[in-house]
Amino acid sequence: MSAVAAAPGSRTNPAPVPRAAGAPTTTDPALVRRAVKAAALGNAMEWFDFGVYSYIAVTLGKVFFPSGNPTAQLLSTFGAFAAAFLVRPLGGMVFGPLGDRVGRQKVLAVTMIMMAAGTFAIGLIPSYATIGVWAPVLLLAARLVQGFSTGGEYAGASTFIAEYAPDRRRGFLGSWLEFGTLAGYIGGAGLVTLMTALLSDGDLMSWGWRIPFLVAGPMGIVGLYLRMRLEETPAFAAEVAKAETERPKVPLREMVTGQWRALLLCVGLVLVFNVTDYMLLSYMPSYLTSELKYDETHGLLVVLGVMVLMMVVQPFAGALTDRVGRRPVIAAGCAGFLLLSVPALLLIREGSLLAVALGMGALGLLLVCFTASMPSALPALFPTRVRYGSLSIGFNVSVSLFGGTTPLVVTALIGATGDMMMPAYYMMAAAVVGGVAVWFMTESAGRPLPGSAPAVEGQRPRGPVHSPAAP
Repeated sequence: MSAVAAAPGSRTNPAPVPRAAGAPTTTDPALVRRAVKAAALGNAMEWFDFGVYSYIAVTLGKVFFPSGNPTAQLLSTFGAFAAAFLVRPLGGMVFGPLGDRVGRQKVLAVTMIMMAAGTFAIGLIPSYATIGVWAPVLLLAARLVQGFSTGGEYAGASTFIAEYAPDRRRGFLGSWLEFGTLAGYIGGAGLVTLMTALLSDGDLMSWGWRIPFLVAGPMGIVGLYLRMRLEETPAFAAEVAKAETERPKVPLREMVTGQWRALLLCVGLVLVFNVTDYMLLSYMPSYLTSELKYDETHGLLVVLGVMVLMMVVQPFAGALTDRVGRRPVIAAGCAGFLLLSVPALLLIREGSLLAVALGMGALGLLLVCFTASMPSALPALFPTRVRYGSLSIGFNVSVSLFGGTTPLVVTALIGATGDMMMPAYYMMAAAVVGGVAVWFMTESAGRPLPGSAPAVEGQRPRGPVHSPAAP
């Protein structure tokens, strides 16, 4: 039974959904830390590629597409980038159910290999001048491999951490997944920025652009090593132990129709999470440059600064969700975007570096309400036997339809209406949808996951504490 039963119009937390009875599971702190690091590294790799591809898009257009029209080259590059979003739901429908059948750890190892291989392959593709039309074809193929593997990555990684974490620290430990997202994006964007500053245009075009993509190879090997060292999650192991033989296959239809209310909540929560995320981290640099004629370098540096600020706040916000609950923190984020999107965008449009930084910083701190809460809130919507599959489907459908299309839709709306405040209105609309989802979701902080026994933290080993903040 999914954790979504709430009376319409209820202004209080719904009654707790029945959980699986059983003796509490004692978690090993050292094993939990390894699980968090292994899961977060995969997310970091995904967004490392995202940062690299976004920041070096102009160069990639010149390398992989015919010369003569810079605009067409850039559009073709972003077209190949967007193609990955089209296959994400397919990846989710394949890897999600597979993760519920054979195990989370095995599937996450496969997605890590595919992500690393797809990114590494881009760095090996010859240019258009060398092999002609096969260059963009191979680029598109590599992007499709990346998108397909990503379809099973986030849902699997968040499920993996949630099922390993003790109930009272699930929010804090889950927040490190998005910490990895921010670290990966900053690493990718920072590396491209450094290379652009150090290399000439000729060197960057001939060989320099390959370096960020080739870095994915060693990163993938490290990530695969970390993931292969892990055991299966206690929740999945307990689910397997219920059957004397191999667990029966859960039909895809059951993952959808049997969890339709939880899936609707998942789509709504992911919508507000990803619309605001892609708006701030992907669209706003282009908005500053193309719509407001702001200096490109300063705009990119402001966005990187906002992400550093978010990284600092992220673990503390995750810990806060364990104390006050996921619902209040997500609701605060929705209310903040509803009330402050217009003032923040007006600050950004004022144009001075201080005003832009304040406006972007305010939106970044509101976004932390989602990045710190969602990795622990979303897995708690579904029972163990369908958690990976149902979450993969709901998450990727929402990202593909609403998150990844945000820059395109907002640009089109500005072009159609001429209203430069359209980004604020779009975030406000997303906040309304997220607010409705929060209204109906069940509080999960401090409670066992649906279908799982309570999870309590094991005894910490005695000795010097290296870092009080890190998991």
